[in-house]
Amino acid sequence: MNSDSREDLLTRVASLYYEYDYSQQQIGEMLKISRSNISRLLKEAKQKGLVEIRIHKRIATVPRVERELQSRFGLHHAMVVDLHDADYDTRLASAGQLAAWYLEEIIRPNTVLAIAWGTGVAAAVNAFAIHPVLHIEVVQMLGSVGNAVSEIDGPDLARRLANKLGGQYHYLHAPLVVDSQATRDTFLGQPMIQHTLAQAQRADIAIVGVGTVDPDSSSFLRAGHLTKQQLMGLRVQGVVGETVGQYFDIDGNSDYEINRHVIAMSLEQMKRIPYVTAVACGLQKARSIVGALRGGHIKALATDLQTAEAVLKEDNFR
Repeated sequence: MNSDSREDLLTRVASLYYEYDYSQQQIGEMLKISRSNISRLLKEAKQKGLVEIRIHKRIATVPRVERELQSRFGLHHAMVVDLHDADYDTRLASAGQLAAWYLEEIIRPNTVLAIAWGTGVAAAVNAFAIHPVLHIEVVQMLGSVGNAVSEIDGPDLARRLANKLGGQYHYLHAPLVVDSQATRDTFLGQPMIQHTLAQAQRADIAIVGVGTVDPDSSSFLRAGHLTKQQLMGLRVQGVVGETVGQYFDIDGNSDYEINRHVIAMSLEQMKRIPYVTAVACGLQKARSIVGALRGGHIKALATDLQTAEAVLKEDNFR
């Protein structure tokens, strides 16, 4: 039996069993196959990704706030987790799950997906179900943080998501931040770097996080790419946050010297990606999220209710 015929058989057996509720004995009699072989075929169908069994635990959301975010900022989609008493990690994991469900509805075979880094992106990657037949291309859209926890760095996230979705992953073989614009330009002149960033620009979907300039929560500070003095200097200049390694003010403007030291897809290039989805939670990120939304840097947002209400309140001040 050739591979196509085998897959057709697996699909037919799985459809009869899971969609039409025939027993394994009934299917065996219909197809002249023993019941034990039917059991093995069902197991094989699951292993090959032809069958996906998912248990959807309900995540409470706040449609009223979601509609307000969409209307005010022109978002494709907003997802707001309603977990008042939950800790930060639980709220972030739930926001990541909502983002994953949303993106799984959009993803099609051969989709190109660009990926950033951070805890928010990791929350979405962790929540994706396994779809090993989608043949997705996952492309790292910014350089590697390097000395941060590897589980939330771009290369690891790209590899993990590609493995879940049965696709290929492409690393951007460069650091995230370098010492000067000249060094950045040297990296950008390398054919391998140019090729990977060109692939990222072809993306249909991007998954990003939103960073803050709050010293207690800055990923750049924790990773050693900024000192507290440099971070304070950015705040004095009016910077409120970053995404894809690039800083911006409350209106999303990103003309800052530090951004010319970053090896990544530019924010202007990212705007051409149809579905840029951010996962970000925490009151300290409210102003950062406002800047990202006003700048049009993200097109969908997954967050928690406290953060969403703080974002709307902050936007009302301006």
